Amino acid sequence: MDVDPRHYDLVGINENDIHNVVLSYLVHNCFNETMESFIACTGMKQPDDHLEGMEKRKRIFNFALDGNALKAIELTNQLAHDLLEKNEELYFDLLSIHFGELVRSRKCSEALEFAQAKLTHFGKVQKYVEKLEDFMALLAYEEPDKSPMFHLLGLEHRQKIAESLNRAILEHMNLPSYTAMERLIQQTTVVRQCLSQELGKDTHAAFSLKDFLES
Repeated sequence: MDVDPRHYDLVGINENDIHNVVLSYLVHNCFNETMESFIACTGMKQPDDHLEGMEKRKRIFNFALDGNALKAIELTNQLAHDLLEKNEELYFDLLSIHFGELVRSRKCSEALEFAQAKLTHFGKVQKYVEKLEDFMALLAYEEPDKSPMFHLLGLEHRQKIAESLNRAILEHMNLPSYTAMERLIQQTTVVRQCLSQELGKDTHAAFSLKDFLES
């Protein structure tokens, strides 16, 4: 019999299910050594079908995160040769990382040459025009890190792109592009929000995932 969602707090949780959720997170994020230690401690079976390309994904992620986008592109093409051809937006984002690193290094002439060779054709597509304008505007500042577009050179920007690339590679390999933990959080958020609406705003405050995790 289905359990009333309002009584989920009373439902027991299988320890193996928790282990699988944690393992999914470690594999997704390429935490190889931590995963091996976790498997050894829990006695779980190593998921060989999920380990294909794990070390390669880790290298690609780290290259993108560190700003070496051209190397990330090269390795991505080796691991998933047609991925970036089909995902033009992701390809643009990776190229923009390299452009940003050239600007940060004050290699402005090289940055312009790179933009003309690799980014110009994106200007024919409306959704890239504003992005291109923002990146090109970085050239006007002696200290681009302090410009209004400084976020385009930041670690957070590169991390977002690296994570998108990792998800795209996983999907290309027919593996889950989101961890079990992320899917559980998404489902929990939706269920809680539905319950809040069902019980009425006057009875319970609107559900906040941030508040729930901090409670």
